[in-house]
Amino acid sequence: MDARISAKKFWGLTGYQWTCILYIAVAIFCWQLKYFRHIDNNYIIFRTSFYHFRDHLNLYLLYPAEYYDVYIYGPLFTVFIAPLSLMPEWLGFLLWEVGNAAAFLWAIHLLPFSNKTKTIILLLCAIEFANSSHYMQFNPIIAAIVILSFVMVKRQKEQYATLFTIAGTLMKIYPVVGLAFFFFSKNKAKYILWSVIWLVVLICLPAIISGPGFLIQTYKDWFAALTSKNLTNQSLTTGFDWCVMGMVRRFFQDSTIPNWPFLLMGALSVAGALLRVKQYPYLKFQLQLMCSLLMMIVLFSTASEHPTFIIATAGAVIYIMMQPKPFTAFNIVMLVLLLLVTGLGPSDAFPKPARIWMQNYAIKAYAPAIIWFKLAWELLFADFSKDQY
Repeated sequence: MDARISAKKFWGLTGYQWTCILYIAVAIFCWQLKYFRHIDNNYIIFRTSFYHFRDHLNLYLLYPAEYYDVYIYGPLFTVFIAPLSLMPEWLGFLLWEVGNAAAFLWAIHLLPFSNKTKTIILLLCAIEFANSSHYMQFNPIIAAIVILSFVMVKRQKEQYATLFTIAGTLMKIYPVVGLAFFFFSKNKAKYILWSVIWLVVLICLPAIISGPGFLIQTYKDWFAALTSKNLTNQSLTTGFDWCVMGMVRRFFQDSTIPNWPFLLMGALSVAGALLRVKQYPYLKFQLQLMCSLLMMIVLFSTASEHPTFIIATAGAVIYIMMQPKPFTAFNIVMLVLLLLVTGLGPSDAFPKPARIWMQNYAIKAYAPAIIWFKLAWELLFADFSKDQY
């Protein structure tokens, strides 16, 4: 009996709880690694955005005396980061890393799966979470926002679902895909009303820091920065454009291949799925659409880079683990590729020539793309009434 208990628990904690602790430990490790070595550039960009916005400085210019690279988030992000910016840098940075872990853990925790399944999902996403945490990125929270938007719609809490979607969109565009969950809402009038309320409130909210005049100018600057960034991302050798379009561009070594045919394909796949109204009642269909959207915001974005793939990997892993038989031969191969190639490919786990080859051909995106095409095909043609929880 003692042996059986110890197999389930260690120091009184379950495997699921230990997995959650692992995520917090990874976040803390990345914090100390970056902070004490003064290589916390990305967090400095986030932290400083509050002060730039408060002082009426263009958020989207280069500030080489403070950091390298550029800020690319919306004005609302400065409100989000303000409490951390006002803290001592070490504390704000620590809470930033731990907060990203906590948000992702919370989102996975609320999914309608057993703790065993959630544990496997978290373990399979751990490498990509570490990648994002290592780069001090916002992406685990982005993944959490999309998942939480879905969960809150399912719980008929449209006021929170729309808050996550609108707030996320006004910070980093990607969570706009959460608007698709409107079709699963049982209170569509409530969903629309709260969307309008949050849109008005959150668009205006940053004015408490900058005043209305500079806020309007900042929205214009943000649009210009996004447009410029999209064009510069399209390259055959950089660490960006690791998406479906980038895969094709790099395969044919032609940077002039446009985005629009691929974006149209992605949009039509979602539209086709949403036209299947008879499938709406089935939870598996709804979850699978959520997974598709998580993957699409990475696979159809020229801004996709190494630490962005926690979002797509979460979608891919949730999709696989929600299947009645998740460990088929195909799924096992895909999971191995997700862990070894997508997760570790651009890292020091591979020799430099291999890493350069993987970067130049956007190899990181291949396994998620294969999974997404299979997932999208099922959304368009599978009968989800035959496979319920």
